[in-house]
Amino acid sequence: MTGTGPLQLLAVDHLLSEEEQAIQETVRRFAAEKVHPYIADWYEAGEIPLSLAVDAGKLGLLGMHLTGYGCAGTNAVSYGLACMELEAADSGVRSLVSVQGSLAMFAIWKFGSEEQKQRWLPGMAAGEVIGCFGLTEADFGSNPAGMRTRARRDGSDWVLDGTKMWITNGSVADVAVVWARTDDGIRGFLVPTDTPGFSAPKIGKKLSLRASVTSELVLEGVRLPADAVLPEATGLRGPLSCLNEARFGIVFGSLGAARDCLETALSYAADREVFDRPLASFQLTQAKLADMTLELQKGFLLAMHLGRLKDEGRLRPEQVSLGKLNNVREALEIARTCRTILAASGITLEYSVLRHASNLESVLTYEGTSEVHQLVIGQALTGISAFGG
Repeated sequence: MTGTGPLQLLAVDHLLSEEEQAIQETVRRFAAEKVHPYIADWYEAGEIPLSLAVDAGKLGLLGMHLTGYGCAGTNAVSYGLACMELEAADSGVRSLVSVQGSLAMFAIWKFGSEEQKQRWLPGMAAGEVIGCFGLTEADFGSNPAGMRTRARRDGSDWVLDGTKMWITNGSVADVAVVWARTDDGIRGFLVPTDTPGFSAPKIGKKLSLRASVTSELVLEGVRLPADAVLPEATGLRGPLSCLNEARFGIVFGSLGAARDCLETALSYAADREVFDRPLASFQLTQAKLADMTLELQKGFLLAMHLGRLKDEGRLRPEQVSLGKLNNVREALEIARTCRTILAASGITLEYSVLRHASNLESVLTYEGTSEVHQLVIGQALTGISAFGG
């Protein structure tokens, strides 16, 4: 079959600079060499090698949209395109990179002291130091303001007690950015994971994001020095701005998963014969392929628009919600529909479609559920908050 690729139909290359195209192609090669040949085995085993973080660091992928401290300093669109290529391989790989760069590193880069930045960021950019981001708790996901984790003063020290749940990279992290309630509001703390009282048991038996480390963080009398607190973050503004960074990556990343599913379905439909004809020759199959390509193209145009707004410093949180809500929802539908084209073959790890669909079930609800993003958009439209209503 010699048709047009699913992201070539609208001829969108002119939307990207030569540098952006080069970065995208470099990350695509990285994924082809370092991830694609092994991802099915990692997914089945429920593990991901930490050496991948070092490889990503050598390529400049960790904190790539940040400046200084060993970070690449690319624009937002380049970071988004990198996320797209990483998630075309697997959502867990993109999660490893985005949690490291857009959550843990960004929190330190944005809200940390110069000493904290110098201590942690160069090693994190190189992939030699792994970070995690502890905000969500078992009973407080969409409502982080209700968190129970507390930090209290004891002389000049801080003492932290509490638990965090569903934390990517937690069990392998060297430093945890932990958000806790204090007498002065919610504050962020940098917790070296070898601190007494800190533990991070791995969460197992997952059916999604299996090629990703997911953990619980347990803090029992964790004593930290006074300079462990992030000095520039007070209240929920800090952690929510970090989440906005991660959501932006998902706007692009989810399209990578969808594109890989669609390319897989196109290839399979061309080779698979049904009633002595290629599956791709049937009207119902072509209707599915056309509808999926349409949504993929629309999602990419939306992502690019948001990326340009971000690079101009004009991107608002509710606009990121538009992108995350639409692109993840449509990517999941594309993955499910591609599975129907592959039929029984679609349920095996020989093909990527059900792995992507399973991963996207998690992507749909982390960094803000679809319902939360609907309410963010609703509040922007009406001026009325419906949260808690």
